[in-house]
Amino acid sequence: MASNTTVSAEESVSRTQNAKESRAGHFERLLPMLRCLRCKGDLGLNDNGVQCRNCATIFPVTNGVLRFVESQGYAENFGFEWGKYSRTQLDSEVSTLSERQFVESTGFSPQELKGKWILDIGCGMGRFAEVASRWGANVVGIDLSLAADVAARNLGPRDNVWICQASVLNLPFREQSFDYIYSIGVLHHTPDCEQSFKLLPKLLKPGGSVAIWLYSAYVRWYRMSDIYRKFTTKLSPKALHALCVATDPLYYVHRGLKFIPGIGSFFSGMLAYAVPMNDNPKREWRLLDTFDWYSPVYQSKHTYEEVFRWFEDCGLEDLHVLYRPIAVRGTKPLQSRTT
Repeated sequence: MASNTTVSAEESVSRTQNAKESRAGHFERLLPMLRCLRCKGDLGLNDNGVQCRNCATIFPVTNGVLRFVESQGYAENFGFEWGKYSRTQLDSEVSTLSERQFVESTGFSPQELKGKWILDIGCGMGRFAEVASRWGANVVGIDLSLAADVAARNLGPRDNVWICQASVLNLPFREQSFDYIYSIGVLHHTPDCEQSFKLLPKLLKPGGSVAIWLYSAYVRWYRMSDIYRKFTTKLSPKALHALCVATDPLYYVHRGLKFIPGIGSFFSGMLAYAVPMNDNPKREWRLLDTFDWYSPVYQSKHTYEEVFRWFEDCGLEDLHVLYRPIAVRGTKPLQSRTT
């Protein structure tokens, strides 16, 4: 009996070790494009993740996520948000909204992305990485928050998806590693949107494209929400979410006022301006998007003029205005410009 117990324990240890190696081994295909954040050295597989061959720094793999940061930093709210609404925005048989928004925000097509290497900046719970990987692309998603864990759970079974917890301001990738890069609704939540964007084009291969979607500075209803955000950004994610739930009935008041003849539309509009909130008819989506608006520490708005300047400063060409303001796409020249 004792001998059987010993064998069982050894088998258990072996299975645990094999599982660790399997999770780390999934990132073997990424090794040629990864670099150490400390010394820029090459990385190799380690039982617990990947390890720098030069300075021996270990970047662990836990829950299917390769970690290049030790905390969520300013993005804790997104970890809470996507942990709570982990599958709300994933496409399904009854909804392809994420795919439509992906196309409108990037201009990318299935034919372009199939078989290519794609970098998803701020992947959240993986809604757009799901689309690109479904189209046959090899997708590397990064997120500063623990939303990375949610993305790994949602997309973990796909062998063409790799999720990393990392900061856009200190990315662990070598130059010219990706065919396409996109960031949808993320860069405006970083401390410096322009700086964050300008770190991306160098990661593109010659001829590769980058597309971003940012909040528009042309819309005026932001004024009231900016006042409220001075208060809401100081709340804990849990407290703010409770506030979103408590104020959600105002949506039905707003909708009901529209049916009052004469003055109804006026007062409905005034309420919508005074208390800006998402007006999605689906309550779960509405709460998610309202929380998403009022919780981020950073939230900048931008114009086409300044975004075009960023692209031009990085030497990008063939610039396109896309369907969702502010969405811009540009291409890295096949050959560097000469001055």
